[in-house]
Amino acid sequence: EQPKITSSLDVFNRMQPLIGELHHEEFWVVFLNNSNKVLVKQQLSKGGLTGTLIDVRLVFKKAIELYATAIILCHNHPSGKLNPSSADKLITNKLKKAGETLDIKVLDHLIITEKAYFSFADENLI
Repeated sequence: EQPKITSSLDVFNRMQPLIGELHHEEFWVVFLNNSNKVLVKQQLSKGGLTGTLIDVRLVFKKAIELYATAIILCHNHPSGKLNPSSADKLITNKLKKAGETLDIKVLDHLIITEKAYFSFADENLI
């Protein structure tokens, strides 16, 4: 039985052990079915100390292969700062628009640090 995601805290609890304490940035996608159950968690990119690249096509290629109906974006900030950068906001909007075209919802984007997280959905930014 796959875990069901019901809140940003659920995502944080699942992703923090994977990326919360890294010294470089990583971008992950959590692919969900129609019941918000986790299909797969996948690393999309691994970057440097202050950034990583995201290819929109790769995100949705995997979503289509898995028959995912929704995704949640996650990346870490090794600096410990929770505020989203302008690049974070830009890629979130870009992925949300692409998802709308494909009928795949982008439910949230979490920035994860060692002890805390920032949720775009909780802050009404998505």
